Amino acid sequence: MITRFIHHVRVDRPPAGESAAEARERLREKFPRGAVRRMTHLGLLIGSTLEGLALSADDAAVYASSFAETRALEDFLLSFPSASPLLFQTSIHPGGVQQVLIGRQQAVARLWPLAGQTRLVEQALLTALLETAPRVVLVGGEERGTWMLERGMASDRAFAFALSLSREADGAMGRLEFTPPPPDGAGSCPMLGAFADAVAERRPLAWRGTGGAWSLTWT
Repeated sequence: MITRFIHHVRVDRPPAGESAAEARERLREKFPRGAVRRMTHLGLLIGSTLEGLALSADDAAVYASSFAETRALEDFLLSFPSASPLLFQTSIHPGGVQQVLIGRQQAVARLWPLAGQTRLVEQALLTALLETAPRVVLVGGEERGTWMLERGMASDRAFAFALSLSREADGAMGRLEFTPPPPDGAGSCPMLGAFADAVAERRPLAWRGTGGAWSLTWT
């Protein structure tokens, strides 16, 4: 069994239909003024979830997103034929968690960016559990798509979450466990949004996945 303890939890589930401009207005006090106008919606949401968590150069970060800055790309493409230079910059900006780390001028020991869908939660959790850093920050989220959603290439809602995981049990808010012996067949791994909802609502999760059994519990 591999166990890690949860010491920081924050989830941002913005109002349905919130735009990047509205997120900038809602969250502007959390970021340097010069950085906000170039941040993506996902970058802003992730920055919100990392508020109050002081990282160090010894920490590692795992970043999970199925579609990343889809909305930023959509907005840039919609500006054609008069392509917007600002929207272009936003569409090629570093990923959401990188935007926050760059803004803070914060180095980390390692950054593991992961993409996928049906097994993304398991991939991200296993990466976090196997990381050798004393503390691992697990961050994930999505931007809400519009016309790319109709083509199955975007999320139907925006959200972000951040968890801080360590081996220290004292003061922990919850516990994440993985039992390596393979179960009989793979089960239903939660999608990234469902995992974020469980974290936000402090609901336990348990499933039999590829390579072992998972459980998330809260104190």
